[in-house]
Amino acid sequence: MTWEFNLDGNSALLPSCCKQTVLTGGVSLCFAAIFVPRSYFEASRGTEFQQKRPCRRRRRRRRRVSVREHRNLAPTEMTHLQAGLSAATLEKAKAELKENPETLHQDIQEVRDMIITRPDIGFLRTDDAFILRFLRARKFNHFEAFRLLAQYFEYRQQNLDMFKNLKPTDPGIKQALKDGFPGVLANLDRHGRKILLLFAANWDQSRYMFVDILRSILLSLESMIEDAELQVNGFILVIDWSNFTFKQASKLTPSMLRLAIEGLQDSFPARFGGIHFVNQPWYIHALYTVIRPFLKDKTRKRIFMHGNNLTSLHQLLHPEILPSELGGMMPPYDMGTWARALLEHAYDEDAEPDAEPDGGPDAYALSVQDLHRDIDKDLSPRSMKRSQSVVEPGVLKRPDKVKCDEDNMQPLLSLD
Repeated sequence: MTWEFNLDGNSALLPSCCKQTVLTGGVSLCFAAIFVPRSYFEASRGTEFQQKRPCRRRRRRRRRVSVREHRNLAPTEMTHLQAGLSAATLEKAKAELKENPETLHQDIQEVRDMIITRPDIGFLRTDDAFILRFLRARKFNHFEAFRLLAQYFEYRQQNLDMFKNLKPTDPGIKQALKDGFPGVLANLDRHGRKILLLFAANWDQSRYMFVDILRSILLSLESMIEDAELQVNGFILVIDWSNFTFKQASKLTPSMLRLAIEGLQDSFPARFGGIHFVNQPWYIHALYTVIRPFLKDKTRKRIFMHGNNLTSLHQLLHPEILPSELGGMMPPYDMGTWARALLEHAYDEDAEPDAEPDGGPDAYALSVQDLHRDIDKDLSPRSMKRSQSVVEPGVLKRPDKVKCDEDNMQPLLSLD
């Protein structure tokens, strides 16, 4: 007797339909299980598997699409870091800094991945917005941006005393801010850069040290660099040396000037488009000769010595935005403008005279001077409204018994 099987139609359902008879002659499924070859059941199971498999492929395909969509959306999500930029600044960032919103996340991550190579440095902040300012300062060169980031934190680790209590209400910083270190003009130049103004003669050496001026400048830059526009456009620094005496210049030491260069040139994510010296005497040229080897070639090319020739200054900075002290059309600069913005209600509050000195001999000198505040009050007004120092050279002197560290250092210029 020959057995025949009906393999068309529902034969593929044979393993799942136990009560169905598919053999000719009415033979039950139990006999079919004996005589039907094993390969038939495997083929049937394979058919079921093949019928379900396309569904799995569709699920996998949908997962791949979602990943692709996520990758495409990543640059768009990063554009919130560019939200504060105008259309002109966005174009400038793209043309000059090579900033690309489509690769912004990858650029930031490239720098962040390098942090592991410097375990000796404590990177206290590594968020996207913070790293982005270093990329902009180095035109999106990943290695140079990371080196600047590392130097930023390393400089602070090596100078802990300088960054201790780094806030506007610190006595030394507060007085330096009140004396216009730095001054900040309200108007930007034609390239969108913020103009910082320093009147060197306002340095009251009897009340605060040069390091306090540096601290106030770094604190001000930290506040202004939060503006994304300034991260792209940068800053201009103008120093007016009018009435800056030889005695004041003699207090500047190579280590102090080098500390300033390292802090501003090598360790801060700011783009300085120009540094302008105005009304500088001959001994300032001598100081520049000393610090010149520590300056990068790019920095040297951006330093302009104008002397008494304000016309050359006006060719680079329009007089419409400059105060009258610099031959501009604006009113005389008020030294307390920027100090009021940082100090707010604390601007008119005097520092505690009995505050405990902290920071070594420098702080002790400040403490002793605070004891004589009543005597010196008439000679040094609280707020300064003019560009020249109100304290004539030699009027206010530091007590003879107080010696600070910088007095023991070799000065660049000697009074002898």
